[in-house]
Amino acid sequence: MLVYLSDLRLNARLQGPQNGPSLVFAHALGTNQSIWDGVLAHLPNYRTLTYDHRGHGGSDVPSAPYSMGALVRDAERLMDHVAIKEAVFIGVSMGGMVAQGLAVKRLDLVRGVVLSNTAAKIGSAAMWAERTAQIRAEGLDAYADSALHRQLGPRWRDSPHAARLRTLITSTDPEGWAGCAAAIGGTDFYTTTASLRLPALVIAGANDGTTPPDLVRETAELIPGHHFKLMQGVGHLPMVEQPEAYATLLKTFLAQIGHI
Repeated sequence: MLVYLSDLRLNARLQGPQNGPSLVFAHALGTNQSIWDGVLAHLPNYRTLTYDHRGHGGSDVPSAPYSMGALVRDAERLMDHVAIKEAVFIGVSMGGMVAQGLAVKRLDLVRGVVLSNTAAKIGSAAMWAERTAQIRAEGLDAYADSALHRQLGPRWRDSPHAARLRTLITSTDPEGWAGCAAAIGGTDFYTTTASLRLPALVIAGANDGTTPPDLVRETAELIPGHHFKLMQGVGHLPMVEQPEAYATLLKTFLAQIGHI
């Protein structure tokens, strides 16, 4: 469905029983909401909201750059629009940054977070500006190999998921990619995330070259009482590589916090 906000349209999907506990899923840069499909198949009793960030998938593509505040505000307005409150917000990479920002801003919307393959700060503004310049000059197809190496690990060419992830990367609008890259590069949530006092599951992938396990664990340790899980045999997008195992981690955490 297309959700019409005051300044843009977001492509979203609301599924599951209307009275089920609510889950909201936010995807990574250069992907779209479809990365959650394999996980959602294992969560039939939940009310789930997935969406494409601005600049991605079927959502509008405003001119770059974007701010992380705008991405957080998009999620906030979307949840208000579909009347979802007290949800567990599950975000991967860039989506995990949105989760951190939204959880601090709107405790009425978020009662718990799952921070997957993310950090309070990912890279530097200079690094993201350099990648954006490369993409503007050469296109996303030329960038895809290096991205897949970071996402899937050194043996990425052997991965059965490489072709799908390449398609997601190369089908992203370059303007949307650049806009969201600017948002990531301008974000430092160390102080913000250290203020969180809510249930948190933090997931890392052993083969993740974008947000390595040590970086993810460093962010986890900012949150008192967090649960940290390291998934073996996966990289930056474990919900794509091992959706059933990923869903099992979610269900265990949701049961522990009574979100069932």
